[in-house]
Amino acid sequence: MITLRRLTKRYRDRVAVDDLSCEIRPGRVTGFLGPNGAGKSTTMRLVLGLDEPTSGTALVAGRRYVEHRRPITAVGALLDAKALHPGRSARAHLTAMARSNGIGARRVVEVLDRVGLTEVAHRRAGTYSLGMSQRLGIAGALLGEPGVLLFDEPVNGLDLDGVRWIRELVRELADEGRTVFVSSHLMSEMQLVADHVVVIGRGRLLADAPIEALIAAAGTQVLVRAPRPADLDRLGQRLAHARRVGPAELAVSGATAEQVGDLAFELGVRLHELRTEQASLEQAYLDLTADSVEYATQVGV
Repeated sequence: MITLRRLTKRYRDRVAVDDLSCEIRPGRVTGFLGPNGAGKSTTMRLVLGLDEPTSGTALVAGRRYVEHRRPITAVGALLDAKALHPGRSARAHLTAMARSNGIGARRVVEVLDRVGLTEVAHRRAGTYSLGMSQRLGIAGALLGEPGVLLFDEPVNGLDLDGVRWIRELVRELADEGRTVFVSSHLMSEMQLVADHVVVIGRGRLLADAPIEALIAAAGTQVLVRAPRPADLDRLGQRLAHARRVGPAELAVSGATAEQVGDLAFELGVRLHELRTEQASLEQAYLDLTADSVEYATQVGV
């Protein structure tokens, strides 16, 4: 378990994390969401003892990271896939980690196999693609068989097969009873894999809830498809909560399909599709973080 108690981190010019309190529990995948600059990476660094909080505590299994005798066996992390010696092979990199932590060579073989790098374990890490480096970073996180795992954007650089592999891996780890804390900007992937989500904005907690509850709270939305993008723009200008989700599609919340259809008729907008569906995690997230985005832009402008 990860326990954050009134965690705060202030820098001279800004507050990165502000009075953050929550518990990341074992046996489930917890998604960690927030806009760029929200404080996600800083929070993970505070958990791992890479940065000191201004106030509050970040505990792993009831202790601060530095209080664990062998931290690698308590918590494994992937924060920066390229933060390793480029001249070492993947096997040498993991072997050095294992020997310095009293872990046997057999475990190196096991994690290389689990992440699919056995056949390229002899190659220098500096020659790896970003996706391969992500796999090597995950191998390092798994090396000590920890009960807690932190992954910061683990699918970055992976192809579709790699993304599916990550999805299955984090589910397996949670099903084994581990605490899995995953930061990502990919809402579609998070909706597929997460059981619970923690959302922050400008360093403050915005939501800490099961993913189904968060999506249900966002209600329903009306999806509108029209052959002419200019017509969608006109329609969107007359609706309070409308956003473009594609070149020919508009998502509307706060209105029924009948109301949107009547407005389209009034404006003379020809529609190809009009349907109501449950809001997605993406919509729930956008609603929550609307006032927390530092560099907001208008879609379709």
